[in-house]
Amino acid sequence: MASPNLNEIVTTTLRNRSGKLADNITNNNALLARMKKKGSIKPVSGGRTIVQELEYAQNGTYQRYAGYQVLNIQPSDVFTAAEFDWKQAAVAVTWNGLEIDVQNTGAEQIIDLLESRIQNAEKTMANNLSYDLYSNGTADGGLQIGGLQLLVADAPTSGVVGGIDRSQWPFWRNQVFSGVTNGGAAVSPSNIQAYMNQLWLATKRQNDVTDLIIADNAYFNDYWLSLQAIQRITSESSGEAGYQTLKYMGADVVPDGGVGAACPANHMYFLNTDYIKYRPSSKRNMVPLETVSSINQDASVRLIVWAGNMTLSNAQLQGVLIA
Repeated sequence: MASPNLNEIVTTTLRNRSGKLADNITNNNALLARMKKKGSIKPVSGGRTIVQELEYAQNGTYQRYAGYQVLNIQPSDVFTAAEFDWKQAAVAVTWNGLEIDVQNTGAEQIIDLLESRIQNAEKTMANNLSYDLYSNGTADGGLQIGGLQLLVADAPTSGVVGGIDRSQWPFWRNQVFSGVTNGGAAVSPSNIQAYMNQLWLATKRQNDVTDLIIADNAYFNDYWLSLQAIQRITSESSGEAGYQTLKYMGADVVPDGGVGAACPANHMYFLNTDYIKYRPSSKRNMVPLETVSSINQDASVRLIVWAGNMTLSNAQLQGVLIA
């Protein structure tokens, strides 16, 4: 019988490929590639939620004094935490008895069949997870990852992020610059650098500055065209990773548009990746589960599963340029 051998093939193949799958998703997504480089991918071992500690205020006891003046020694509440729910995703590799025992007999044919289905499952997982990283977290009744459209929102004065109500807490709001509203004209090659300058300044705090700018094709092209009169500076290290990038104030400017891209149209994200984290479960980061055979079908399935979320620890240092 081919089935026992098949289970061994499936088990070995998926186990060997699961780590490569997680790494492939990281290296083929501009945001995750940069996070990986900066050490901003932080696996989580467990917990009811994913907790992200953050500072929301300065110590209130600072004062200027003279001589024996009484000093303020009251405790300062300066720390809190945002809590992000676990999000899960899965893709299935399935087969039936006819395919394995009749249509694809022989070890080579079985392996070819499984390889093609596993590769398809990997691409499906990579493409959809990459898409979710830009999402607002509302798909499938809120089961989706809370991506950039949630963490670095177009309208940051409302909504709950990590359990914190942005309408009540200004420190938890990201920066937004609208070409039409704030700049007086839609984004174009002639004004995009001036708009970027203002957003960069709004997201700067001493040595904390934007280190990654991700744009859709339209805004990347506007910035690119604005540089035609001068020498374009590219990042060699990012080019080696498969991304042709421009530079702006030391930050990589990366296009994440193109076929099947998830970066929303007419958006350019200014990110400080020290404060945005990708938090996959250390136990379910593209992990294959055990093979399950149906009790009423001549079929078997093996799931590749993922759990985690994206988290934010400082909103004010993040920004988005919109139309």
